[in-house]
Amino acid sequence: MLSSEKWKGIIEKILGKNRNMRHLTRRTLAEYILTLALFYCGVIVLLFLAWNLSHCFVWQADNLLYRMLSWVKEYLLLVLGTIFLAGWAFITWHFMSKPLCYLDEIIRASQQLARPGSDPIVLPAALSNIQDQLNLTREKALRNALLAKEAEQRKNDMVVYLAHDLKTPLTSVIGYLSLLSQEPQISPELRAKYTDIALKKAERLEELINEFFDITRFSLTTLTLEPRRINLSRMLEQLVSEFNPILSEKSLSWETDIEPDLEILCDPDKLERVIDNLIRNALNYSYPHTAVRLSLHRASMDGQSVLPAPEGLSDSFDAVRLCVKNHGKTIAPEKLSHIFEQFFRLDSSRSSATGGAGLGLAIAKEIVTLHGGTIRAESESESITFTVLLPVG
Repeated sequence: MLSSEKWKGIIEKILGKNRNMRHLTRRTLAEYILTLALFYCGVIVLLFLAWNLSHCFVWQADNLLYRMLSWVKEYLLLVLGTIFLAGWAFITWHFMSKPLCYLDEIIRASQQLARPGSDPIVLPAALSNIQDQLNLTREKALRNALLAKEAEQRKNDMVVYLAHDLKTPLTSVIGYLSLLSQEPQISPELRAKYTDIALKKAERLEELINEFFDITRFSLTTLTLEPRRINLSRMLEQLVSEFNPILSEKSLSWETDIEPDLEILCDPDKLERVIDNLIRNALNYSYPHTAVRLSLHRASMDGQSVLPAPEGLSDSFDAVRLCVKNHGKTIAPEKLSHIFEQFFRLDSSRSSATGGAGLGLAIAKEIVTLHGGTIRAESESESITFTVLLPVG
């Protein structure tokens, strides 16, 4: 004989032919139908047993129980109809009240989800799947809220640092210009020295003001792409030449490995900003007298969805891989995991050499993601490598 669980499974399979019917609905209907069937079968079995049992006794005409049984026998259809109807009404009410109770629980859980806290959402066992999904959403909301709070705090700290840092170069500019104004007979050598110092402080002041603008633009604007096909190899070669004076100043050198004539569909201005940020990051955190390696080669998106390759190129060529590697202090794993977050800075001291708003890599990741690519950072054995994978479009 099949157990109630097996019968329930059979009924669920029959109801499951309607693919639009949810699991909980199918299960509730299966339980409802099975309960009705068991109730009706139970009533019939009890009636059959009672009929057979009544024939085992000799009844007296004036016996009260005999009169009752005789009345039941005379109005058997009415009695059975009343029992069946009452049972159906009670079972139906019970199973109709279940979804309403579930709805109340879900409303309570949604209110708890609107103000997520440390307490997990608890629902009846029948709603365990929904409970798990709501708890995952709650945990995700808590993580997002924490990340947003940390980003806001980092931004506030950055604004405070920048506001404080603005005073130093501004005071120096005013001081040296005042000396030049108050001492007209100053020697040409000293005048040139003061002018050079004032110029450097003014340039630093400009950098800090630009950082303020970066923070504002990142907070208030949404990046959009204006794609067109470009020769990425030539763009890299041009950027490499533009950074030569800075490398010489920092006692660094280039090691380039750029595959020629690689074309991709991209927003050249925004992609140039990505490469510029990666190069500047490499220059700021490189040991003196070391080489910065920049490479560009055709690659594969490893099964990711990309557009067809440009005409004339191999079908396997659906992406390009750009790598920027420099030799510097190894980045700790806990810092490496946050390196693409807004306002995160490796150098907490905010030295003039590496001071920044902590937006360069965050913006780079957003631009790469908008292009359908990926960017990752690795650091080991006193080297830092940034790898960008971009679909050719």
